[in-house]
Amino acid sequence: MSMLKETAATTAAQTGAGTEPAPVPPLKRNRDFRLLWLGAGVSQFGGRLSAVAYPMLMVWHGHSVTQAGMVAFAAQLPNLLVQLPAGVLVDRFDRRRLMILCDLAALLAMGALVTSLLLGVVWVPLVMAAAFVEGSAAIFYRLAERAAVRNVVHKDHLSSALSQNESRGHAAGLLGNPVSSALFTVLPWLPFALSGLGRIAAYLGLVAIRTEFQQPRRPDRRRDLRAEVAEGFHWLWGQRFMRAAVALVAGTNVLFQIMGLTLVVTVERAGGSPAVLGGIGIVSGIGGILGALSGSWWMKRFSPAAIMTAAFALWAVLMTSVAFTANPFALAALYAGMSGVGAAMNVTAGVYQARICPDELQGRAASFAVLASSGANSLGALSAGFLLAALGPAHTALGAGAVMALIVVVALASPAVRSGREVIG
Repeated sequence: MSMLKETAATTAAQTGAGTEPAPVPPLKRNRDFRLLWLGAGVSQFGGRLSAVAYPMLMVWHGHSVTQAGMVAFAAQLPNLLVQLPAGVLVDRFDRRRLMILCDLAALLAMGALVTSLLLGVVWVPLVMAAAFVEGSAAIFYRLAERAAVRNVVHKDHLSSALSQNESRGHAAGLLGNPVSSALFTVLPWLPFALSGLGRIAAYLGLVAIRTEFQQPRRPDRRRDLRAEVAEGFHWLWGQRFMRAAVALVAGTNVLFQIMGLTLVVTVERAGGSPAVLGGIGIVSGIGGILGALSGSWWMKRFSPAAIMTAAFALWAVLMTSVAFTANPFALAALYAGMSGVGAAMNVTAGVYQARICPDELQGRAASFAVLASSGANSLGALSAGFLLAALGPAHTALGAGAVMALIVVVALASPAVRSGREVIG
């Protein structure tokens, strides 16, 4: 009898039965996440360098605002053409290899552009092609990385990981603008060269990661593109809270495009300079970083529905307040508040989707959400000029605040929004 007890105890010790689960190491000790975070950050920073340099290249060396618009169009076109196919391919193929191909494609595009500039040639079709390739690679990269995070970190660290990713994006934008401008002043090809070198660093980080970026795929999932796109759409449409959130956030994105141009006109009419706009942009970027870093804190205490509705309400107050001031310090504070609230909400949305969406649908779910935002951005940019010309910046800001207040009312009254009451942090 004692031997049986001893054998049972030995078996329990070997299998771990009756023992406490091993503690989860902190996120900062997750080597693979650190490599993924840093590599993606370097890649984002490189993309920001070239994005800022494109219009400067065409205006100062192409001597044509029309050509600058053509290059900007080529850079934005992937948002409409590539989003949905990218979502399918991110779910279908190995995500790490796809991200490596994105870095190589961007590196080749930057290499071709730098070579042309070193030869003293600014060839518009080549610049447009480089902008399109780089923009397309960025979409694939962003969707693949977002889907990979939940496989690289422990589920308890997901909100913190996505908070760090969101803050990284704001930091890349914050640093990319002045660095690109400074490099361009020295030599026009330097921002593109550094952008290409950043992709090499990102590639080295990716090949050093040991963790798989996706769960094992079933070998029978080779359907046509339309069927896989439809599968992602039907899943997203079947999620009541996400469906309502995407629609409402798309509406807010229209307003933010309007508020962005409102800021430019407000500063210009008050006698401010581009440097003033740059200073406001820096403060706004800092607000975004702080908001992103606080995202996981809010998620541990409030539901996605509460965070989203509160964000809409704060935006309504901040947008309306813009109508009553042209003071650059006040504007900086208001826009930093908008940026911080938006960053915290982006973290909430990312964690919510990552938690409830099956791994094989992560790319497609995200691509539909981003596509809705991209389309809304285009509508906002188109309407902003007409509204400002007809109403002026103060009345335009008041109108944006009123529409945002209406969105708050819709969110409060929506049963679909109220379905997202569970705290997921």
